[in-house]
Amino acid sequence: MPALTEAIHSQYDSILILDFGSQYSHLITRRCRELNVYCEMLPCTQKISELDWKPSGIILSGSPYSVYDEGAPRVDPAVFEAGVPVLGICYGLQEIAWNHGGKVDPHDRREYGKAVIDVVKTGDPRMDRLFKDEPSQVPVWMSHGDQLSKLPDNFKVIARTPTAPFAAIAHETKDIFGVQFHAEVTHSPRGKELFSAFIDICGVRRDWNMGTFIEKEVARIREFVGPTARVLGAISGGVDSSVAAKLMHQAIGDRFHAVMVDNGVLRAGEAKQVDEMLNKHLGVNVTIVDASDLFLSRLEGVEDPEQKRKIIGNTFINVFEAQAAKLEKQAEEEEAEAKRLGSQHQPKGKYEFLLQGTLYPDVIESISFKGPSATIKTHHNVGGLLADMKLKLIEPLRELFKDEVRELGKLLGIPAHLVGRHPFPGPGLAIRILGPVTRSQVAILQAADSIYIEEIRKGGFYDQISQAFAVLLPVRAVGVQGDKRTYDQVIALRAAQTTDFMTATWFNFPHDFLSNLSNRITNEVTGINRVVMDISSKPPATIEVSDFSSRNRPAPHPC
Repeated sequence: MPALTEAIHSQYDSILILDFGSQYSHLITRRCRELNVYCEMLPCTQKISELDWKPSGIILSGSPYSVYDEGAPRVDPAVFEAGVPVLGICYGLQEIAWNHGGKVDPHDRREYGKAVIDVVKTGDPRMDRLFKDEPSQVPVWMSHGDQLSKLPDNFKVIARTPTAPFAAIAHETKDIFGVQFHAEVTHSPRGKELFSAFIDICGVRRDWNMGTFIEKEVARIREFVGPTARVLGAISGGVDSSVAAKLMHQAIGDRFHAVMVDNGVLRAGEAKQVDEMLNKHLGVNVTIVDASDLFLSRLEGVEDPEQKRKIIGNTFINVFEAQAAKLEKQAEEEEAEAKRLGSQHQPKGKYEFLLQGTLYPDVIESISFKGPSATIKTHHNVGGLLADMKLKLIEPLRELFKDEVRELGKLLGIPAHLVGRHPFPGPGLAIRILGPVTRSQVAILQAADSIYIEEIRKGGFYDQISQAFAVLLPVRAVGVQGDKRTYDQVIALRAAQTTDFMTATWFNFPHDFLSNLSNRITNEVTGINRVVMDISSKPPATIEVSDFSSRNRPAPHPC
């Protein structure tokens, strides 16, 4: 939705983050947003002259590369002549040094984990601003195999460690700073203070919050859609699409029509719950379209999760366009009947837009740059769209993270139990069935997942967990049930704790809870004789078990 994105920059001071491929890059964005500053992440190959907006500051991320590698990603040199403050993190520090006559070499010992930097006061208040409120020693998180071996021209040291003599540097006359450690990760406990200091150096307004976002976004939507066009809403029932629907309804009223597609891979009773939720709680009219036969027929025999996502994404568009045509024809018939009866009313426009609840992490994780972050997954609402799609996309939440969307939902008056509902992927249970998708497999997973969520709620754990779900594994195991030998399937349970959905830890259930849960699933779900628990964190794992692609993944590197 270019028009809305451009409007963001006209109303908020913005910081540009250039991504060199670190898996932590998105966390830089989060830290700035938490400090009420809008920021946007673009590939490190972005030319400053080609930006249609002027950033108030620029941050260079880490990278899986070494600056001396052939083909290593390079920053546009114009970054350092843009007249705005620049902060380099890890590889970003090394890239600054590389561009200013410094030298970077492999270190004889990889430095990964906790470290303590000694802050060095230069005596120049301008250079000392990055650590102006810091104590003489600051705990940080290091993750690098390369480091500066020669200070770049016109720079001074502002922090060091026993093994990293140039742990932080500052330019003598320009607002250019670099730190070897990763201030964006929670393992650097004073990282937020460092970003706050850099924001002060940039001189930006801290006015990015969901209260001002609603007012400005409603105005942007009205301008973008126009006075007569109508919007069809792609609704899944999750918090993202529900908040998007409520925001769109607030902006254009009854010119918005929500459509919920039953794709055959929803949670048990999902379509009915969504119908009640939107109509009763949100005041949004919704049409439920049962297209389960169409989706399941197209998914028949497909095992690759990326292919499942694309099939479901394309089929969604097919169904929505058909529904738009049906609604358009219905509106034309109503218009003709009104004219025949001589009724006086305001003419209605055509369905020109498709609303989706795409979030910023969807965009970040669906883009693979030359050199930087490998494509972790292709979201159905980003990478699965048809090239010849008739409806124009409108994505009012595209710049937001999940926690920002939840805050937005509360401000829009959406009940807390709906705002706090765990996320559900657009491709639904299709990507939680690791193997071919059939009605019988869907039924097994629906039953197990329903028991899991029911027990979590009964145990009082639901609100402590960010996302919980069951997965049907493509393996069979031997068991004994009813004095008979069985050879049935395995259910894996996932429970993740996170605030930004970009990093996550696993939730540690009490043993007696897990014992009871396993008994219920194996006793009540025909076809399951074994239950396992996924205790992987993100990274190295992802939250959804099939949220990855091994294609185009750069070689490992500690930064």
